[in-house]
Amino acid sequence: MAVPSYRREGPVVSSDTFTRLADFALRRPASVFPQPVLEQARYLLLDTLGIAIAAGPMEAGRIARDAAVLLYGSNDPQYSARMLFDGRRASIAGAAYAVATQTDNLDGHDGYSPTKGHIGVAVVPALAALAEARPDLSGPEALASLVVGYEVAGRAGIALHATVSDYHTSGAWNALGVAAVAARLRRLDETQLREALGIAEYHGPRSQMMREIATPTMLHDGSGLGALVGLSAAVLAERGFTGAPAITVEAPDVAAHWQDLGVFWQSLHQYVKPYPICRWAHAAIDAVRQLCLARNLGPSDIANIQVNSFHYAATLFGGMPDTTSKAQYSLRFAVATFILHGRIGLEHISGAGLADAAVADMLNRITVTETERHSARFPAGRWADVVITTTDGRVLASGDVHARGGPEAPMSQQDVEAKYMEFAAPVLGSDRAAAIRDAVLSLDDRDSRFSDFSTLLYDPPKASS
Repeated sequence: MAVPSYRREGPVVSSDTFTRLADFALRRPASVFPQPVLEQARYLLLDTLGIAIAAGPMEAGRIARDAAVLLYGSNDPQYSARMLFDGRRASIAGAAYAVATQTDNLDGHDGYSPTKGHIGVAVVPALAALAEARPDLSGPEALASLVVGYEVAGRAGIALHATVSDYHTSGAWNALGVAAVAARLRRLDETQLREALGIAEYHGPRSQMMREIATPTMLHDGSGLGALVGLSAAVLAERGFTGAPAITVEAPDVAAHWQDLGVFWQSLHQYVKPYPICRWAHAAIDAVRQLCLARNLGPSDIANIQVNSFHYAATLFGGMPDTTSKAQYSLRFAVATFILHGRIGLEHISGAGLADAAVADMLNRITVTETERHSARFPAGRWADVVITTTDGRVLASGDVHARGGPEAPMSQQDVEAKYMEFAAPVLGSDRAAAIRDAVLSLDDRDSRFSDFSTLLYDPPKASS
């Protein structure tokens, strides 16, 4: 295969693609975004905030926030922001980095199957950081800016995966979505946007996803660095730094991925996770869930379980995890936990949950195997089937099951609200969590302002919560 030339003087850019992107990101008013898209953006924002809140007390979040203050501080009102649910000030890039890293370390945030990764984890913290300097930011404009981030990041991710051989983490491409949100909210011009996208792509963390799967750590999906790079790129471009073109936007061989921008809404096709576990494990959990509910099976009824799923699901951590990071990347642990507890909460993937003897015993009854038909449907789908052998000798098959939460099996709005409260209320208290929920769900009101509930978003939790 010929190696393409990326010299500026060569025929490598697609001006039509970039013009379409600039029109969409910089010049399309919130009033012409489809109402269902803005309404869905409320729920994506709410869901991501719930995970960010729950992740706040976790060690990774505390470290990231402290590091942001130490390494990425700023007192300039135009370039600094308070960190969500912390209150301390850092640069806008540092504040977004901290909250994205925090959120990334509780794997319950939304994702987009064609990208094999996650968008909200980076663009929501970026929106919150940028909004600090925009007290006039209307609710609809905040939602429209968020949608810009989803739409740009999603296409950048698909373009990257289509043109490179490595499987990179989400930070490699959600940096471009963050840069686009920043360009819109900081009112950059078209030239500055082009440079910002190029800088974000060039500096984006092309970290190896499968390294993290093999050895789970706090690195997770690279989205903290994606947020840091995206906002840094926008500020650099704003001040005259150059870095264009972004090949994942402007190369001719990726043009097809951008042709439907503003027509096909990727933000309507995100999945919302029912469990704070790697999405690759969800189909197996849901297949077991269906069988257990249909046959009224409890832990004592199960002799063993055979899980058949796609390749990446079969590579997830196989033993009893001793860290929260490993727990979130473990299919067998997740299935065992669900069987024992009927749900998977933060308490199951941390602390005493990592030493649950009943879960360890159930885990040893579970076998995971790659199945070609499931692998062939990845990344468009996340499929599994399970066969449960009961203690009385029955053999029960689930049939093929797709993970819940996406377009194939969506969660209702009431389900998303309930999930948000489950994660947010233990940290903030029910009253504050409910007030944030109500404010977020009112953002599509044209008279609303993002700053109307800033105290609820940025102040740290009270000690008594």
